Amino acid sequence: MRDNINDMMSEFSEMETEGQLISVVPADEDDSAFDEMEHTELPVLPLRNAVLFPGVVIPITVGREKSVKLVQEAYDSSKVIGVVAQRSSKKEDPAVKDLYKVGTIARIIKTIKLPDGNTTIIIQGKRKFAIDEVVTEDPYMVVKASVINDDFAFSTDEESEALVASLKEAAYRILELNKDIPDDARIALDNIDSLGFLVNFLSSNLNVEVKVKQKLLEIKNGREKVTTLLEYMFREIQMLELKNEIASKVNQDIDQQQRDYFLRQQMRVLQDELGVEGPERDALELEKRAAKKDWPETAAEHFDKELQKLKRLNPAAAEYPIALSYCEFLLDLPWYEATEDKFDLKQAQKILDNDHYGLDHVKDRIIEYLAVLKLTKDMKGPILCLYGPPGVGKTSLGKSIAKALGRKYVRMALGGVKDESEIRGHRKTYVGAMPGKVLQNLKKVNSSNPVFVLDEIDKVSADFRGDPSSALLEVLDPEQNSAFADNYLEVDYDLSNVLFIATANNISTIQPALLDRMEMIEVTGYSVEEKIEIAKKHLIPKQRKLHGLTAKDISFDNKSIRALIEGYTRESGVRSLERTIGTVIRKVAKSVAMEEEYQKKMTPKEIERLLKTPSIQKEVYQDNETAGVVTGLAWTSVGGEILFIESSLSRGKGRLTLSGQLGDVMKESATTALSYLKANADKLGIDHRLFEQYDLHLHVPAGAVPKDGPSAGITMLTSIASIYTQRKVKANLAMTGEITLRGKVLPVGGIKEKFLAARRAGIKEVIFSERNRPDVEMIDEQYTKGIKIHFVDMVAEVLDIALTKQKVKDPMSLELK
Repeated sequence: MRDNINDMMSEFSEMETEGQLISVVPADEDDSAFDEMEHTELPVLPLRNAVLFPGVVIPITVGREKSVKLVQEAYDSSKVIGVVAQRSSKKEDPAVKDLYKVGTIARIIKTIKLPDGNTTIIIQGKRKFAIDEVVTEDPYMVVKASVINDDFAFSTDEESEALVASLKEAAYRILELNKDIPDDARIALDNIDSLGFLVNFLSSNLNVEVKVKQKLLEIKNGREKVTTLLEYMFREIQMLELKNEIASKVNQDIDQQQRDYFLRQQMRVLQDELGVEGPERDALELEKRAAKKDWPETAAEHFDKELQKLKRLNPAAAEYPIALSYCEFLLDLPWYEATEDKFDLKQAQKILDNDHYGLDHVKDRIIEYLAVLKLTKDMKGPILCLYGPPGVGKTSLGKSIAKALGRKYVRMALGGVKDESEIRGHRKTYVGAMPGKVLQNLKKVNSSNPVFVLDEIDKVSADFRGDPSSALLEVLDPEQNSAFADNYLEVDYDLSNVLFIATANNISTIQPALLDRMEMIEVTGYSVEEKIEIAKKHLIPKQRKLHGLTAKDISFDNKSIRALIEGYTRESGVRSLERTIGTVIRKVAKSVAMEEEYQKKMTPKEIERLLKTPSIQKEVYQDNETAGVVTGLAWTSVGGEILFIESSLSRGKGRLTLSGQLGDVMKESATTALSYLKANADKLGIDHRLFEQYDLHLHVPAGAVPKDGPSAGITMLTSIASIYTQRKVKANLAMTGEITLRGKVLPVGGIKEKFLAARRAGIKEVIFSERNRPDVEMIDEQYTKGIKIHFVDMVAEVLDIALTKQKVKDPMSLELK
């Protein structure tokens, strides 16, 4: 070992610092003095992040003022110092409490002054020592020290040799695993025979913390010291083996990736030669499209992330086509693509008038929207809901609105939709995930501002898969749909430019919160006159074209169309009328194809010959010769109708019998009417004993047809009052309205349909609630002309108008006890 140190010293003696050659005293010059040392005073040099072991030579850079002074004085005198490790490396000026109690006596072999002002010293550890007490701390720390000797005496030389072999074997394994240690270290190990120096040499070079090295330094017992050192060495061997194993796996993965990259590059070259598109071409095409795409920044950022994921996927992986479809969907969506609105209001009005006869209030609303849009240039699309009976043109009206606005048209059928994901889509992590139909339809028309018809919104239902009506709340809220969240898309989409038009037959089944978000526009049924015009302008030309005929082959006059309407159709709309016209034209088409003789101009008689006997017998007013029979007006899903309410008395105990398959509301109306008459019997001249001694039977004909609603209140009351008073009901009179126990007449709905039904039945006078006056004023004057209209507030007014002073021809002889 001494020879090695001398070699090292001779090397240091060649070094030149600041132009001066430093001479070095040989390291073995005074070693005998260290062997005899027991107690001494030593200047102490604190070490950060290092522990010096006896026999080991290490370089130390000295920078602290006290340490520099200590080194200079020691080098000029004995060259002997005490080296002790600090407990914390952060302490700049450590006291004795900040140092470990055990250190190493060292000899300064060489000092080198560096250009930055610091000094580097080469020191060699000699003996261990323990600090007994501090002599002084100024200008540097001096302590009284006791020399400590390690006990490396073993019972046999074989045990010592075995321990040396174990230590070297472990050290060689570390050298084999750690490629960062130079090969010269193996040569140094081979030249070490002393067990004590081997332990100190390996402890000094062990890759552990300072406190662990300090622990090894403080152990006196040689066997314990070797055992502890071997434990730490074996732990380091395990860590190095694990590290090398991980590195090996990583290298294998990198090698595999490089191989895959090389193969993909070859495959790309082959595909280019063969003209076949590969996955890289897909990503490249998507990038090119994205560069030209006009869309929000958030959508662009999200697309970039998804594209990077796509590039990292193996094309053979199951996730690849899913990720590719998602990126394509992001690009296909019309984020800012929109059609330019037409602001020619007169032309728009002309288009609406040509496509639809009547419906003036609906057309006015659309023209109003266009006018505001023309003035503001920026307006959120309103949410319109057209409600009314089937076949009145609600859905086709949406197509006409799109034509008038110059926008694209899209329709989404909601009838029977039960799954919320139909609206919001599925999360794309699910198998078979798809976007909602709202975004799918926008992608289909490639426009962010189409006219979007939500057909049959009242037919939406709910089940365990969610409530689509609740999902529609966000779609149809002008304040929220600017940031519509589709589960599949994962990015907010702006629906505020879409003109949504919902259609419904019965608004009572629509969720109240959803109903609140829409502007309700009633589309009422057509009168016979309107149906005639619709048939002439739209239905007949359409059916002629579908069946390959022209106007020369077949024509209809107003009387023949009226015959079709009144004898073969029973509806508010014109869908059934179109089918019936189609039936007539098919029969004519057969005659044309077979070259048979036929009548080209349709008449009511020819219609009856072709279609046989009329299938519908309309209700007409009947005479008023019988007491208790009153004509009422009712609303049905196929339009307005008149109905008759009949009453009769029979000897009994005052029971009330109702028949005609009446609903709860009509039953309550009958009970209320009877209670009102009992309370006001004296005013009407009714003997109160009639209520106790006769049973009342009230019947509504057509008993197979269910009937319900509040419209028959005053009709039932008039019928009961007529049978009890035996007074005739005014001829050609019909009425509708609800009643209260106080005798108030309340308004009802479906006024237009009911009024048209009265007109068809030949009624000359009608009675409505005063609060229905605005509804009547909305009816075209051509339909109200010739019919006298009475508006009433109280039941007494109804009876004054409806009941005459004249008794029936054969008055019933009512015997009273």
